[in-house]
This record gives sequence, C-alpha cells and structure tokens, in this order.
Amino acid sequence: MKAYRNAPDWRNLARAARNEWVPRVPLYEHIVGAKVIYEITGNRPYEGMFSPHLAESREAFQQYWDFWRRMGYDTASMEFSFCEILPGRGALGEHKEGAIKTREDFERYPWEELPERFFARYAPYIRAFSQAAPQGMMAVGGVGNGVFESVQDIVGYMDLCFIREDDPELYAGLFQRMGEAQCAVWKRFMEEFAEAFCVLRFGDDLGFHTATLLPHDDIRAHILPVYRQITDMVHAKGKPFLLHSCGNLFAMFDDIIALANIDAKHSNEDSIAPFPVWAEKYGDRIGNFGGIDTDVLCRFDESYIRKYVFDCLDAVKGRGGIAFSSGNSIPDYVPTAGYLAMIEAVRDWRGDPLEG
Repeated sequence: MKAYRNAPDWRNLARAARNEWVPRVPLYEHIVGAKVIYEITGNRPYEGMFSPHLAESREAFQQYWDFWRRMGYDTASMEFSFCEILPGRGALGEHKEGAIKTREDFERYPWEELPERFFARYAPYIRAFSQAAPQGMMAVGGVGNGVFESVQDIVGYMDLCFIREDDPELYAGLFQRMGEAQCAVWKRFMEEFAEAFCVLRFGDDLGFHTATLLPHDDIRAHILPVYRQITDMVHAKGKPFLLHSCGNLFAMFDDIIALANIDAKHSNEDSIAPFPVWAEKYGDRIGNFGGIDTDVLCRFDESYIRKYVFDCLDAVKGRGGIAFSSGNSIPDYVPTAGYLAMIEAVRDWRGDPLEG
C-alpha cells in the first residue's frame, strides 16, 4: 500500500454525520476484524483490550487507535457491548436456548441490575480507550447493541415470535424492560464518557434481504421509541447519532428517520440496493455511511474494487453527508488485499498526499 500522509480531523466525520458534504470524504468502518489488523500491523489489539491488567489494556487500545490513524481514518469505531453483560445471553449470536420463555422467567430476570453490570464490566476500559486517542481523532460508537438485538439475545428470534402470538403483554414487556435498562445505561454513558465520542451509535439489525424481521407496527410501537429516547440524550450533548442497521428497511425508513430522529445511517448491500440509491433517496435528510458491498471485497480483484469505489464516490458526490466504508464491516474472511484496495482507492479519490 502507498505511504500516505496522515492528518486526522474528527470534524470531517462529525460533519458527514450531520449531513454536510465533506470534499475530503471521511473513511468509516463499523468493525475491522482481528486478522486484517494483524496482517497490516503485526498487532493483535483485541486480545488485550479487556485484560485484567490495565497497562495491557492501554497498550492494546493504543495499537487499535494507531491502526485507524494509519489507514487514513479520522475516527476509530468502538462499541461496548450491552449484550455481553446480559445474564443468560447467547440466543442471538451463539444459538443458545433463550433465558426467557415464560412470564415467570421474565419476572425473575434481574432487569434492575443491568446498568450496574454494564459499568462494572466496562468503565475502566472506556476510560482507557478514550485516553489513548491520538491528536485530531475521536471515537464513533458508544453502548453496543440496540433494544431488538438485546431482546433477541436473551429470548431468541423464533421464541420471540411465538411469545408475540401467545402472550402479547409479555412481548411488549420484554421491549419495555430492556428499553428501560438501555436508556439508564445510555444516560450514564452520556454523562460520564461522551466527551471522547464525536458520533454516537449502536447497531440493531431490523431487517433481512426482503423485509423487516418484525411487523412495521411492532417496530414503531416497541423499538423506535427506545431509539428516540437515546437519540434525545445524544442530541442534548450536541452530538449526532448514527444507526447501523442491516436489511431491507425501505418500506419504513421514513418512520425510522422521523420517529427515531437519527442523523445518519450505515449498512448497504447491493442485492437490496447499491449505496448510491440510499444517498439519492435520503441524502437530503440524513448522512449516509457505506459504499462497497462486503461481498465485492471478498470476491473481486484490486482493479475491480478500485473502479467500483471510484464509480460509487462519483455517484454520491455532493449528495449530503457521505462517509465511505464497506456496506457492512470487515470480518476476518475479507481478504486483506481487498480491504487495502478499498482504502487506497478512497484516499486517491479524495487526493490524500503521499509521504515524502
């Protein structure tokens, strides 16, 4: 990869999140996998981030920030997972049995303990991460996992659908109690840790290839009001909010913008709609983060990726706030060469100077 001169400025991404066109289009990424970071830098920051020895944690976070700076980002992405602290978790990501199947399970669940569990787990690491930020950089992120993913992680998607039919009151109660816990965590997070973040976000995948995972009325009734409470807290601190949500959301995306009051959105997949479609539809209302389908990074060569990136950036130029990234994330199965081809193409398109 070419050696570029790095001069990060977090304001670039914050402006894009507020739907301002930034000629030096900021790079963004939801997650970059451990393998890719290691193959580029020789470091394994994820292994030490949450070490019981804070000196190791600080070193890992320093390595993490250095990676983002080296790649030409103005920010580093970091969420502290809410799902990770949930007792009985794992139904969403690990295919475990859900912890809540009945009204009795719901009543026994330690809802009131969740905020304290979160900060007991993460507070020292949030501070260590924040203190490691290089000059000119800030973070994008916050409390990871939205209310829908969190409910799924202790119930399971299929069981949640059964509960919806069998016990509508319990179904509503799950979102209510989880939402209350999340809002309590976000309130304290914004009071104590917001200073290090220029854009706040969480990920909550509401859809799949053809539709949303729940009926639209359910999303309006049980999910978007929780989002709105969180975005109100974020806006009260003068910060923009970015929603990462996968799936075909077009049928209700106007409601997501209006009811949740998000400032920007990330995630796109070409088989649903290429990134320029999102920018065309919503570029007059919110910032759009995304770009190249992750599948393209996996299956195509560097020259194809470069042309794809240039064509995409040309198509979205001037269409409100744009930050360029993969359409989803950079998991370990993405070839490092494909990722680097994307980075180099963006930096060349926006005219980053070379070293020397």
